[in-house]
Amino acid sequence: MAAQGKRVIRTRLGEREIVEDSIVRFPHGLVGFEDRRDFVLLQVNDSSPFLLLQSLEDPGLGLLVADPLSFIENYGVRLDSAEKKILNHQEDAELAVLVTVSIPRNRPEETTLNLSGPIVINTSAKVGIQSPQTDSSYPPHVFLAGG
Repeated sequence: MAAQGKRVIRTRLGEREIVEDSIVRFPHGLVGFEDRRDFVLLQVNDSSPFLLLQSLEDPGLGLLVADPLSFIENYGVRLDSAEKKILNHQEDAELAVLVTVSIPRNRPEETTLNLSGPIVINTSAKVGIQSPQTDSSYPPHVFLAGG
């Protein structure tokens, strides 16, 4: 049984205990998952640069994500005024930027980062959005290794 302020959730990684304060609300959901609003970020393992953005409404929905700055220098996201309002944006230091990661089955050398649809989270307000980047100088996808 989970302690007060905590709960056990089912995920693609098995059962995990989370702190209620770690839940991030996506008022508009994510692209393709507009009806899923509550997520939590989970460590995949201690040595991995990847996180799992796990839906609380759907145990089978967990997106592999990473901080793009771990792989690409100077990756930036442009937010419009409506997005800043949703995020309750006050300071850039409150914002965490993540990108989804695709690892094809049995072909880890073809792992890619999706740079065209970053996920931006206000870590103080625990609110997030997915912000399509239509006029970016970055390619939509970047291979991490040899691809």
